Amino acid sequence: MSTATVPPKKVNRLGLEVLNYKGGKTTLCAGCGHNAISERIVECFYELGVDPFNIAKFSGIGCSSKSPAYFLGLSHGFNGVHGRMPAIATGAMLANHKVLGIGVTGDGDTASIGIGQFMHLVRRNLPMIYIIENNGVYGLTKGQFSATADLGSTLKTGTPNDLPPFDCCALALKWGATFVARSFSGDKKQLQAMIKAAIAHKGLSVIDVISPCVTFNDHAGSTKSYSYMKDHEQALHELDFVPHFEDITVDIPEGQVMDVPMHDGSHLRIRKLDRDFDPTDRLAALAVLEEAEKKGEVLTGVLYVNTHKPTFMELLNMGDEPLGTLPQSKTRPPRAVLDQVMEELR
Repeated sequence: MSTATVPPKKVNRLGLEVLNYKGGKTTLCAGCGHNAISERIVECFYELGVDPFNIAKFSGIGCSSKSPAYFLGLSHGFNGVHGRMPAIATGAMLANHKVLGIGVTGDGDTASIGIGQFMHLVRRNLPMIYIIENNGVYGLTKGQFSATADLGSTLKTGTPNDLPPFDCCALALKWGATFVARSFSGDKKQLQAMIKAAIAHKGLSVIDVISPCVTFNDHAGSTKSYSYMKDHEQALHELDFVPHFEDITVDIPEGQVMDVPMHDGSHLRIRKLDRDFDPTDRLAALAVLEEAEKKGEVLTGVLYVNTHKPTFMELLNMGDEPLGTLPQSKTRPPRAVLDQVMEELR
């Protein structure tokens, strides 16, 4: 009779296994950068011990919008139509602002058909995480250029792009997002720190992730390929994230660190590399993006953090109790009030 003991299962602070944070098996192409992003989301929510039942996932249409099926399978989810995810997320968050919202979208879903919706989400500072899986092409319709494709980049056929791109980070910075970052799906450590900081942030967190399309946009003429990113990525800084439930210590030399406290007591720690950059300065963030574009660099890192701007919920003076849980006696005007309104309209 064996006396070997079964090792205890590894669980987080909620007593949940990482399996509780996974979703279905991916149907995306092998090597797709989107899968790496899904893996980071699973890791971050598990390691921070976020209750999966208290998360709402939102997406639109595109390869990126399939991703929510591959993570947080125990969470709520809504897959909307192309470009309309921000409106759906706004309605859901207004109905229950107690849930943590995460939207996963693509460059077409955000910067083409959905750009109007994206800009209104940005200016409202809706408290949610908005991840753009950016590959510069329409993967579901055979690889045409999207609105984030760089000027002069080419398709697999050699056709050049003649139109300038939208920079989603620059748009988010200009019009109101309070956490703006850019990363690369192949940079595990950097992307993990960003997503964890976004989870802790109270406000709109926009993370633009360059996520190469291995089928249509991973060739020599692409500026969204793995090789291009490896050769042209310029990191602003190194990132560490310290959750509020852990000791605030990170092995970084004194005098080279900026410590940004987040809303829940967590800390985003930034170690400067070769430049003096303040991520709380919005104009400085816009300037470094412009500088990087002129040099042909892809700048990654946390570009901007603002923990003081009111969210859309605060501007609307939302009560503590979610609207979706209120009884009809509080949400539906009585007959006498409706009659009075009708009388005034005569």
